[in-house]
Amino acid sequence: MNGAQLHLMLNHLPVMGALFSLLLLGWSLIRRSAEVQKLALAVALLAGLSSVPAYLTGEPAEEVIEHMAGVDEAYIDEHESMGKFALWCGVALGVAAGAALAAGVKNPRWLSAGTAITLLASVLVFGVMGYTAHLGGQIRHPEIRHGGMQATLSEPHENEAHEE
Repeated sequence: MNGAQLHLMLNHLPVMGALFSLLLLGWSLIRRSAEVQKLALAVALLAGLSSVPAYLTGEPAEEVIEHMAGVDEAYIDEHESMGKFALWCGVALGVAAGAALAAGVKNPRWLSAGTAITLLASVLVFGVMGYTAHLGGQIRHPEIRHGGMQATLSEPHENEAHEE
């Protein structure tokens, strides 16, 4: 397994983990269940910390693909810059969830407030992770680049050019 394969395997964890923890945190607040809130905070902690291996495998992935045909260094640089921000957002989510979980265990009255704060953080983190993933997808998928589909749709197909 090379660096690109490992990065592609791991980079889904923070994105989908943030979404799953967001949904679970919301559900736990609706249910008003301390057990579900603790579970949701633990999931948010793991989801946030999963940004660390996703980030650390980015450089080995870059080494594999940077010289391939069709790969533009500008897309890699933009993804890498956002990846650094996403890393810190993920770590912050993990810290917030861990602190809320610890505070809730120590004093159960703080559990719902910590869960609500972590829910708000997970909304932000999910957006950041999703956008970072989108930028990563642009590296090898020209169809999702800005104007990529419009450019493809506006160009005549070879068969249409010969029919006129």
